[in-house]
Amino acid sequence: MFSESIQKMVDRVDGGVAGILMGFDGISVESYTRSALAPDAQTPDIQTVGMELAHVITQVRRAAELLEVGGLREVTIRSDKLTVLVYALNEEYFVACALRPDGNFGKARYLLRLLAPQIQSEL
Repeated sequence: MFSESIQKMVDRVDGGVAGILMGFDGISVESYTRSALAPDAQTPDIQTVGMELAHVITQVRRAAELLEVGGLREVTIRSDKLTVLVYALNEEYFVACALRPDGNFGKARYLLRLLAPQIQSEL
């Protein structure tokens, strides 16, 4: 149900690698990994990335609550080989887009913000 929407988002981003809809409990609802990557590109296991991020983002959410700064909306993690944008949909789910460091970060962020309400209405 969500896989087509996630696929469209990842495929529209220059440098898009993968996308996932996941619960904060670390259980994946839907995911997509782009197959048309450069031959030398290493494809990350988006399931594993998502599970690890679920734990980290849960901790960040708790910190935001303790600091009384409001609900968590977005988190971006940049590393040497991968940038991951995470958008919290509600108390239970988040959607994420992984892209190469040279990918179009702005477009990925924009498309995530467009996709979020669509997925929220279907959850």
